[in-house]
Parts: sequence; structure tokens; C-alpha cells
Amino acid sequence: MSTVREIYSAEQIAGRVDALADEIVARVSGSLTVIGVLKGSFVFLADLVRALERAGLSSHVEFLRLSSYGNKQKASGDVVLIGGYPDVDDDRTVLLVDDIVDTGNSLSYAVKLLQASGTQQIMTCTLLDKPSRREADIEVDFVGFAIPDEFVVGYGIDYAEDYRSLPYLGVVESVED
Repeated sequence: MSTVREIYSAEQIAGRVDALADEIVARVSGSLTVIGVLKGSFVFLADLVRALERAGLSSHVEFLRLSSYGNKQKASGDVVLIGGYPDVDDDRTVLLVDDIVDTGNSLSYAVKLLQASGTQQIMTCTLLDKPSRREADIEVDFVGFAIPDEFVVGYGIDYAEDYRSLPYLGVVESVED
């Protein structure tokens, strides 16, 4: 069994999500479509769109499912689109929301996919950013927390589909097979 050390409490996360919503509202005018990168972003996305609504910005919600980890702790480098393409109106700003930006390959792939379909206004948001692991040339517009190169779980983020339901973010301290 693995042990998980808490790094951000549920209360700290909630406060940061509210602050991110305020930052986004200050920069976005007009209509917004929020696209969550599944599966890891679903908890963050739900809290973020509610925080945006409280801050005065309504949004449409769509999803995009990508895979680059499988059941491993490190991204493979190969990004694969799974399932359908999100429905996006050309006149809306798109906020692409991911749980964690590690190598940046997944977010870069998603941005290029949206650009290729004609989406003009794309902003990016991540709960967690690991800038030390960046491979792709991508800057994230809105970052919840910058973290060191540790394997993080909880608040929707998993390890081999476990730990998503933790209400906090934690570091996997040990993994036993």
C-alpha cells in the first residue's frame, strides 16, 4: 500500500480556486467555454466553473479526453485523443483546464488541436504546474500551485485510478506493487 503526504488542504485548494476565478474574470470578456482535460481535471473544473459563476462569469462546459500517463508515474511523451472532440463556438474564448502540467505535451497537443479547428482565443489553466519537467514550449496563463517534481494525487488526480477522491492534494511517498 502507498502512503500519501498532504501538501495542500481542501481549504487551501478552495481559496486558490476562488483566486484563480477572480484572475480569469479580470482577463476574459464576453462568452467563455471551459474545456476540461479528462479525467484528472474533473474535480478542479467543477469547482472552478462554480467559482467563475460566483465571480460573475457564466460559462459553457466541454470535455476533451487525452492520455499520456497510462498507469505510470511519468508521462510517456505520447499524447492520444480518446473519444470525441469538444463542441466550441468560434466567437467564444476557450479556457483549457488541466489538472497538472508536467512535460507540457498534453496541454500543447490540446492547444494545437483547438487551433487547427479554428479556435482563435485560447487561454490555459492548470491546478498544478511542474515547470522543472517541461518539454513542450508552452506557458500556462493561470496556475493554481507550482510544485516540485513529485508525484501528486488527490482532488481528481490519480495514480493507476486510485486516490482521485481524496479532498486534498498529496505526494505519493511510497508505492508497493
